[in-house]
Amino acid sequence: QLRLVESGGGLVQSGGSLRLSCAAQGSTLDDYAIAWFRQAPGKEREHVGCISINGGTTDFARFVKGRFAISRDSAKHTVYLQMTSLKPEDTAVYFCAAENPFIESTCFDSVSAYDYWGQGTQVTVSS
Repeated sequence: QLRLVESGGGLVQSGGSLRLSCAAQGSTLDDYAIAWFRQAPGKEREHVGCISINGGTTDFARFVKGRFAISRDSAKHTVYLQMTSLKPEDTAVYFCAAENPFIESTCFDSVSAYDYWGQGTQVTVSS
């Protein structure tokens, strides 16, 4: 059974950077597309970005605007979300999620597409 564990969240000033990690336990991530979502208080969970199984495809929400990057390290069974130029509106709990798609070069932005979820890590950006 795949278990996902996020880490790397914390408090950062506006304009700062953080790198979040999504580590796999009980399995590898080799067969999974990975996505990052976030949820702010009182708001719905929203897609941040995703990466395909082969790493060749990434997709980001419009609000990212080139500030974030996703990468995967198969040897460490970990996917990273590198966030730069952080803004107070990026404050949220960030979740990683995994799904096993039929096509290795795809990933999806829908919450319902993902079967496995981590517990989340808090990111707080102060102004």
